Amino acid sequence: MTNTDTPAAQAASANRSWWDSDADRYHLDHAPYLAGFHWCPEMLAESTAQLLGDVNNSAVLEIGCGSAPCSRWLAEQGVGFITAFDLSLGMLRHAETNTVNLVQADAQSMPYCEDSFDVAFSAFGAFPFIPDITAVFADLARVLRPGGRLVFSVNHPMRWIFPDYPGSEGLTAEISYFEREYLETDEHGTITYAEYHRTIGDWVRALVAAGFTIEDIIEPEWPAELTEEWGQWSPLRGRIFPGSAIFVASL
Repeated sequence: MTNTDTPAAQAASANRSWWDSDADRYHLDHAPYLAGFHWCPEMLAESTAQLLGDVNNSAVLEIGCGSAPCSRWLAEQGVGFITAFDLSLGMLRHAETNTVNLVQADAQSMPYCEDSFDVAFSAFGAFPFIPDITAVFADLARVLRPGGRLVFSVNHPMRWIFPDYPGSEGLTAEISYFEREYLETDEHGTITYAEYHRTIGDWVRALVAAGFTIEDIIEPEWPAELTEEWGQWSPLRGRIFPGSAIFVASL
């Protein structure tokens, strides 16, 4: 029986409910971003970056896929075997694909056998919402085959210290870079939203502890032609400090 009082279970319950309730708004607000495979709000496309490498003959796993626009794009390029999972059924219901194996699952308990995949990736997916990321990376090392590749994008750790405003009021640091947890609760003290901050060093140590070799850390610059704001992402902030970080690692 699962202990519902553990941080992992509480985070999963809170964030499942959060994303279920926010799925409609999210897809309405971010249609251009969700139209293809973009790694981050800076609109870095996999078609340009090619961070996954040649996956045409690979078994691919997407973690925290949302409505699976990234996996759908890969399928449209001819990638034959793709499995994508997300915690939120509300997000999965927005998926517009029948060429991807979609699963509702928790990244903290992946329902896959050892050595099942050649490549795993997550584009602003589950990782920031997991209390023990080292354990998840270790489980990914289990389901990836020797030589397997892991690529994921997350909020840049620098963003943690600034308020979530796209304008000038979001340019003054207010939160410690070394504070690692943000929780919202209801009137009964029940967690309704959980997010976990990692420094660059935290991400590196977690990957290395799980047996991965880090090949690259990419900090996309804000494109001059991109004028749209997305939440806390904006041209103003993007010209000054990075908003996203992409980690490329292998076993």
